[in-house]
Amino acid sequence: MNTHNPQGPQGPQGPDTKLRGPAVWALVLTGVASFMAALDNLVVTTALPAIREDLGGKLEDLEWTVNAYTLTFAVLLMFGAALGDRFGRRRLFTVGLAIFTGASAAAALSTGIDALIAARAVQGVGAAVMMPLTLTLLTAAVPAARRGMALGIYGAVTGLAVASGPLIGGSLTEHISWQWIFWLNVPTGLALIPLARLRLAESTAPGARLDFPGTLLISGGLFGIVYALVNANSKGWTSAPVLTGLIVGAALVGGFIHHGFNHPNPMLPMRLFWNRGFLGINLASLLMFLGMFGSIFLLSQYLQGVAGYSPTQAGLRMLPWTGMPMIVAPFAGILSDRIGSRPVVAAGLAFQALGLGWFAAILARDLSYTAQLPPLILGGIGMALYFAPAANVLMSTVAPADQGKASGTNNALREVGGALGVAVLASVFSAQGGYESPQTFIDGTVPALWIGAGAVALAAGLALLLPGKPKPGPVVEGHVAAVPEKVPATG
Repeated sequence: MNTHNPQGPQGPQGPDTKLRGPAVWALVLTGVASFMAALDNLVVTTALPAIREDLGGKLEDLEWTVNAYTLTFAVLLMFGAALGDRFGRRRLFTVGLAIFTGASAAAALSTGIDALIAARAVQGVGAAVMMPLTLTLLTAAVPAARRGMALGIYGAVTGLAVASGPLIGGSLTEHISWQWIFWLNVPTGLALIPLARLRLAESTAPGARLDFPGTLLISGGLFGIVYALVNANSKGWTSAPVLTGLIVGAALVGGFIHHGFNHPNPMLPMRLFWNRGFLGINLASLLMFLGMFGSIFLLSQYLQGVAGYSPTQAGLRMLPWTGMPMIVAPFAGILSDRIGSRPVVAAGLAFQALGLGWFAAILARDLSYTAQLPPLILGGIGMALYFAPAANVLMSTVAPADQGKASGTNNALREVGGALGVAVLASVFSAQGGYESPQTFIDGTVPALWIGAGAVALAAGLALLLPGKPKPGPVVEGHVAAVPEKVPATG
């Protein structure tokens, strides 16, 4: 029986390019875990009317059922990655799974809106510990020659989870009850915990340290900003709570950036951003999720509140968008291995921007589904082209010792983008329209979609910062060294 080398066993023909048993197990386990964590970002969107009818609550309370999860997820991701580096990635991965599973059960058992929001916040804590370690564990287990394909599949699973949240949430809400959007996680989590203990290899980062000051700075800063954005319309942009949240939040984020430059071992070393690939993929990720999350939040409600579809029917009609990552992303991962990630990522983001702009241009009360199909398909293809190579780009820009922090950073910025997207686009929606009638809903949604399209278009421009396809270097002991193409040391 052959032993497995996480970097791929070497033979006379060069590096092994097959996914062997441990790599397959790592792909399955990390893929399912990331699917659960990503799914819970938007799974509640189509269930919000049922939750409001059952538990009560104001519009702001319903927004927090989405943002309580997204925010704790975002602000603790980098700390979760550091915990894994320090105490063992497999060990903390299983701890995060256990917290996430228990909080899912608590959410399903909630009898009031405040209890649900609290359970969603704890869910975010579990996901923040679990999610960044999935990418690190997978990268370590897969041979380098097959990493693009494996990360393409991983990206497809994650992208499908994010986009299919409205469909799954709507189907469970309509045919069973809204509680089942959370009960679904419980048996899955209970099955993954022992399998992770048995099938994943343990690893740590030498000399890893925990950064409590950095965690407090970024957590407080992001909470203040998102709190202000969520409450801006109900309380007013010039109200004391909103202004305090914006000013104090921005100051704390500034302190976090200063901390990252000056602390000897920060949770996020700002030196990483001198690499143009790391800077480009992270800024593009933040903007892409800002545009995508906010748009899905509004479009899923448009299909129900204006077009008159049931939650399940609305989710099914989004399948041309939500199904594309599963179909296209694995091929996009292989394509990025051949021609480089920059053109694939930039094209994917451009397609998404065009899809959202198309929707904004044609949105109307009596818009036929046939007219919706082209922007849905275009946006879905764009999402798939982005997700597939983005993870590979990220992990190739940092040294192995920094991969945990890099993964946590990218996931955190995605979640920050999602929280900002829901808050910003909902704020535009409320300022320009509302829920009073189908026409007022469209009046608010159209300008919000244009802003979402603009954010994703800007992300496409930032994707041009990514380095080109690496040139093959000299062969050393059976390995082909990669020589980056025209990447200055300081970005």
